[in-house]
Amino acid sequence: MVVYEQPPLIADLNPSAPLELQRIVRRCLAKDPDDRYQSIKDVAIELKELRRDLEGIDTTVTPPVRSTAGAEATRSENVVPTISSSSSSPQTRASSAEYVVSGIKQNKVTAAIIGLVVLGGITMLAFYLRGRTSDATIKSIAVMPFVNEGGKAELEYLSDGMTDTLISSLSQLPNLSVKARSSVFRYKGKETNPQTVGKELNVQAILNGRIAQRDDQLTLTLELVDAQTENIIWSEQYNRKQADLVSLQSEIARNVSTKLRNKLSGSEEQRVAKTYTTNPEAYQLYLKGLFHWNKRTAEALKTSVDYFNQAIEKDPNYAQAYAGMALAYVLFPIYSAGNPAESIARGKAAARKALELDDTLAEAHTALAHALFSYDRNIPESDRQFQRAIELNPNYATAHQWYAGYNLVSTQRFDQAIAEGRRAVELDPLSLIANLELAAIYGYARQYDQSIGQLRKIIEMDQNWYVAHMILCQTYDYKGQFAEAIAECERARGLNDDPAVLSLLAYAYARSGKREEAMKIVGQMHELARQRYVPVYGFGVAYAGLGDNDQAFQWLERSLQDRAWEINYLNVDSNMDSLRSDPRFDDLVRRVGL
Repeated sequence: MVVYEQPPLIADLNPSAPLELQRIVRRCLAKDPDDRYQSIKDVAIELKELRRDLEGIDTTVTPPVRSTAGAEATRSENVVPTISSSSSSPQTRASSAEYVVSGIKQNKVTAAIIGLVVLGGITMLAFYLRGRTSDATIKSIAVMPFVNEGGKAELEYLSDGMTDTLISSLSQLPNLSVKARSSVFRYKGKETNPQTVGKELNVQAILNGRIAQRDDQLTLTLELVDAQTENIIWSEQYNRKQADLVSLQSEIARNVSTKLRNKLSGSEEQRVAKTYTTNPEAYQLYLKGLFHWNKRTAEALKTSVDYFNQAIEKDPNYAQAYAGMALAYVLFPIYSAGNPAESIARGKAAARKALELDDTLAEAHTALAHALFSYDRNIPESDRQFQRAIELNPNYATAHQWYAGYNLVSTQRFDQAIAEGRRAVELDPLSLIANLELAAIYGYARQYDQSIGQLRKIIEMDQNWYVAHMILCQTYDYKGQFAEAIAECERARGLNDDPAVLSLLAYAYARSGKREEAMKIVGQMHELARQRYVPVYGFGVAYAGLGDNDQAFQWLERSLQDRAWEINYLNVDSNMDSLRSDPRFDDLVRRVGL
């Protein structure tokens, strides 16, 4: 009723109430917050002025006439006293406050109604003063990249790392959608207003932060902003020594959480404010590792492992650092930073150590799930690890993305894969890789038009990202639109020299009848393989396009022996359709473990 229904006027309950008082109360109860008072001080000023005005006017209370008869006495209890504008004796003269008191004494029903109206006004005003987006209604938030005010490159890890850590902490809150890192970091260094960010990320609130350092002193300023109105809901400045960084991060997470929720349960508060180390040096080394891990290049991944190792040397029980190391190692083969056998073994060991220290780390479960899928091909156990990660942190976009793109797709659980892929995009709407994963899922599910539409959106976001053009080439291959496939592969090739593009281009040339061009591309692949790593599965794709089944199976066998991650998609790869009637195909699928 407070939100949707108009309250009764005071005049309906007491016609003698001053008109100015009615106006003040109506304004307090206005449905549109812009029509209400902007501060409680404004209300106080208006009420004080009204009181002064009323005290300067003679008002007379006409006492109710009472009869000794029971019926008359009862009737008089329900008569609302009236105020006469003329003055009578001094004994009957009363101020407006006295009038209200006498009215309350004489009419308890009216008093109760007036009390409810006043309480409603106070409640509505209180809600407004807490911001249009009240604590209880904030269900989605974007933590924007903290601004490094000094602009010192060596402190970039700190501003980025504290943003990452706060996103992770807030993600622990149930029923709160926290946008993932890759989406919010697309705004880094850009001037944007809260309304624009709110619409693009579909969030109610924005958290902005600025961090500055002078000697060993850190100053962090935070603002929680309503994305619709751009009103500041809450702001705070923290001044701490750098040695207090761990406790500062915990304090910030707790403070922000209480602004998003009226009250946190004991377990929620513990999860949000949880610290994984008390060693400030270890924490800073972890942040540096995280900073390099997010760059997603071979060299940066190796550097991240170095920092995670240093953090563990400072604190051997630092579970989060082990989890970071595990996430780095499982990505080594994908970014050509290391061979699968050695890298995945180290990744699994780090993940298991992290879980031994703290079984509630969603990142560690996710890294272990990745390793179990990509190298061991133990899909049932990998499923369990992904599901546990999502249970622990439903806002962890990477868990949804990898679970969808790896396990669910490779085992042809397409409906579930699409649902998980969409959830990852919902959590991380501006992430190129999350959107790309969803497009690839559509392609494997043979929903080619949906895949192409999704890829076109990604290219609009970043037309120079070669991977989107490469996957679009692959999807056109699947659909049999080989001229379009060749055009997209050539675009990808012009943007990056990734040899994976060549196999798709060779396939498109071969399937379109341009066998000579296809053989030329395959020759380039063999020549390139003498200088650098070329995915062996790609040779299988190229030879399948050429119709050379013996060569195709020879390279697919080698993919199986090398434990190449691409072999896990053998059963859903449309480029392999020409091989499916060959008895060797079913045998290969069985040995892959699919």
